[in-house]
Amino acid sequence: MAEIELRHIEKSYGETAVVKDVSLSIRDGEFLTLVGPSGCGKSTLLRIIAGLEAQDSGEVVVGGRCVDDKRPKERDVAMVFQSYALYPHFSVFDNLALPLRTRRLSFAQRLPFVGRAWPGRSDVENAIRAEIAETASMLDIAHLLHRKPGQLSGGQRQRVALGRAMVRHPAVFLMDEPLSNLDAKLRVQMRGEIMALHRRLGVTFVYVTHDQAEAMTMSDRVAVMTAGELLQVGQPEQLYRDPQDLRVAEMIGSPKINVVSCADWTSLGASLPPGVHRSTTHLAFRPEAVGIAAPGDRRLSGIVSTVENLGSDIFLNVALADGCGTVVVRTHPDGSRSEPGRPVGLQIDPGCLLQFDGAGMRQGQTEQVEVAA
Repeated sequence: MAEIELRHIEKSYGETAVVKDVSLSIRDGEFLTLVGPSGCGKSTLLRIIAGLEAQDSGEVVVGGRCVDDKRPKERDVAMVFQSYALYPHFSVFDNLALPLRTRRLSFAQRLPFVGRAWPGRSDVENAIRAEIAETASMLDIAHLLHRKPGQLSGGQRQRVALGRAMVRHPAVFLMDEPLSNLDAKLRVQMRGEIMALHRRLGVTFVYVTHDQAEAMTMSDRVAVMTAGELLQVGQPEQLYRDPQDLRVAEMIGSPKINVVSCADWTSLGASLPPGVHRSTTHLAFRPEAVGIAAPGDRRLSGIVSTVENLGSDIFLNVALADGCGTVVVRTHPDGSRSEPGRPVGLQIDPGCLLQFDGAGMRQGQTEQVEVAA
């Protein structure tokens, strides 16, 4: 079993708090992604799980046992780094073999020249070769075993880094932005390969990224962080449809969610939708929840500033009056077309409106305020 439980983890560097009282339970065999902007503490949290950093307070529990006093190699975890961390002077085979040789060969068996003739060395080496051959075949790098890392492409080096983690048969894979150095096309390909690898191995994956597309497409659950805080944990669809914090709503989804303050809403001559809570200060809605209509009828209106045609979708950027921001409208190519400079009204699905208070926390829809008829 490889459940991970983080209990009130805190970490500071000097006076700067980078992880603030984070508690999180990760299920056995789950693919969980930590997502957030650079510097939010997600990589630090991953290194704390690995044992590469020591937390200031709190506990890390892996498989039901506290591992705070365990060294990284004793935690039954394997980490895949953004930089691959391959030894440039080793062949691919030797990079893969290193963790196995370190674990299975005695000090005498690892000695140069003398160690090769030490009793039992050949049997261990044969077993290592068999395991590396199996792993290399699974990752389609068997033909690269004789090459050095400098002779490989970025995607090939990433597979070698994954293979080096796999040969250890860890209970937990920790991945720190492993695809950030790849081009866009290769990132998409490697996303699929990592997902397939997770299904095949059935072990716990903890993945760190600032790319919400990776988080939303790969994960069983996503943990959203910012400024050292854990804001919300949930399935990708839940975070998109039901964010509990305005920062989560703005971080998840592309294009970004539209946010209009209630004060701007009424100052522009539009009626607040029915069911708005008294403590609500901001209303948010996704680009697909708004359509184009004729101006007037006490609805939000603006001027089309730009039109982005992506083939399958068209995004209209509608500038509201008085500098109150821009609303993005998602339409289909066969839908209504608008040109830059055209005045338009915005028809918003009231069932898709999300309400947030002044602190950015989600509000209910039980207590209503009076709205203009």
